[in-house]
Amino acid sequence: MRLPAWSASLTWKSACFIVLMCCSLAAVLGVLVHVGVTRQTVSAARDKALEQLHDATRAYEAGEALPPESGLDPAALPQSLRQLALSGRRGTVVAERDGRPTMWAAAPADGRTLATAVDYEQSARTITGLDNAIIGSSVLAIGGTLLVGGFAVRRVTRRLHQTATVARRISRGELDARVGDAGGTGRGASARSARLDEVATVARALDTMAGTLQAKLVSEQRFTADVAHELRTPLTGLQAASELLPEGRATDLVRERVRTMRRLTEDLLEISRLDSGSGVVETDLHRLGRVAERVVRAAGTDTEVVVVRDAHVETDRRRLERVLGNLVVNAHRHGRGPVVLTVAGPVVTVRDHGEGYPEYLLAHGPQRFRSGGAGGGGGGGKGHGLGLTIAAGQAEAIGARLEFRNAGSGGGAEAVLTLPWPPAVGAGDGGPTAGGR
Repeated sequence: MRLPAWSASLTWKSACFIVLMCCSLAAVLGVLVHVGVTRQTVSAARDKALEQLHDATRAYEAGEALPPESGLDPAALPQSLRQLALSGRRGTVVAERDGRPTMWAAAPADGRTLATAVDYEQSARTITGLDNAIIGSSVLAIGGTLLVGGFAVRRVTRRLHQTATVARRISRGELDARVGDAGGTGRGASARSARLDEVATVARALDTMAGTLQAKLVSEQRFTADVAHELRTPLTGLQAASELLPEGRATDLVRERVRTMRRLTEDLLEISRLDSGSGVVETDLHRLGRVAERVVRAAGTDTEVVVVRDAHVETDRRRLERVLGNLVVNAHRHGRGPVVLTVAGPVVTVRDHGEGYPEYLLAHGPQRFRSGGAGGGGGGGKGHGLGLTIAAGQAEAIGARLEFRNAGSGGGAEAVLTLPWPPAVGAGDGGPTAGGR
């Protein structure tokens, strides 16, 4: 049998452990108390019965009347005790007489059995009452211990959940998240108790790790931005100087390299702004089909635009055009034609017919400066590999979802951009149209 998922929680396991330990402790203590009190009660009743038997024996030997509850060969005497007395020994036993528990004592008397009976009902009630008291107090103790233990465990698990929540926030990019701000683990505790608190130790370690990681990332972002800024001035001068060179193959090669360097520098600056979140998103209502056609014209590529269903979206047009432009250029650079840009409501799909995206990109998304490997299907990310990284960052900035996948039939790669609907605005009024370039 497979246990339910909730049974894996620390709270449930702790509750089961507390109940098990309490039940075991209550059972051991209950058995010890029951055995001790029963032994003491039976011993007292036995002593009383033997004392009464002694008086009966003395009266029998003196020829006097036997005391009450005493007699020779009584019919209710248990057979085992009768046999013991006939064998010449004395003994006692607890048995039922007329539905009441009775302590019997018997001794031999001239080949017969002299026996006496002592009422054992009160002693039996005492033992039964004690057993009920043990069970009741054990239940109360288990319940109280479970409540107190559950409260204590909940405090620990709540702090662990807070630590896990902060860890997930850090993994989503919120590097300023801290456990101390979320729950204040260890608040009000002394320095010594804080050092002995394992949960607080884990929380402080996570905060320290997050602070160190944030400092390193900020330093790297600042370094990237500084390098890009420093490169802009010499590259601008280099581009101006390349325009003065005489025409020729070498000059064209220099100019192309300078343009590539300038694009790389601008991409680095854009990534720095995306990482720091310093850019401002300026939203307005735009018709998605027109934006797509304008992007294709500006890219200067042979891309077919298919508008299945046009839509108005509220977004930052400049950032949206940057996303679509990068996807189109990437499809042409690393895939094979035909490249088709499809608008279906708020969803834009850019598809080529190359070898598809590499596995690392499908699994982890675009990674800056990573090559797509040999063959490099559509969106393989060859070269400096910043185009798809910028597209993913700009899509996140405008609240859109960008997905990368490989097409099933016909092969190729698909980049699907899903934009949010604007408030109180539905699909565009444009019917299915098609255009190409």
